[in-house]
Amino acid sequence: MRTRSLLSSALIGAVASARSMTPMAAIAAARLAGRRTSGELLLLDHPLVRSGALAMGVGELFGDKMKTAPDRTVFLGLLARVMSAGIAGAALAPRGREQAGAAVAVAAAVPLAYLTLAGRKQAMARIGQTRSGLIEDALIVAAGAAVVALATRSRND
Repeated sequence: MRTRSLLSSALIGAVASARSMTPMAAIAAARLAGRRTSGELLLLDHPLVRSGALAMGVGELFGDKMKTAPDRTVFLGLLARVMSAGIAGAALAPRGREQAGAAVAVAAAVPLAYLTLAGRKQAMARIGQTRSGLIEDALIVAAGAAVVALATRSRND
């Protein structure tokens, strides 16, 4: 197995560990910008699904700052990470290796969700929920955009 070829899948899984909807939103934004993924991704080619992914990505950024926001490691939070990481990991994997890409992304997302939660809780204790969340948002959104930008190509390529 060529590990290097699945690096983008692993990295997008790491992004999903902190923000479950960011991988899908980043890929949806890339598709809107005319970029292609190497793996098959028919789901985000549907305009309604693509718009929904973008809206959920933005909504998650706002919802995360609420005092009632659940930890990312609750069942539904982990499920969202598994689904998002799996779809995005498959899309960023080389054609024909989508299942391996999904598995690598999920394998990165789930354990890292616990690690990123621990880091966020430490940051919250120091600088508060909103400030720590905004910093985490900036880091994770930038990481997601970078991973997707490096792993996709324009339609003209």
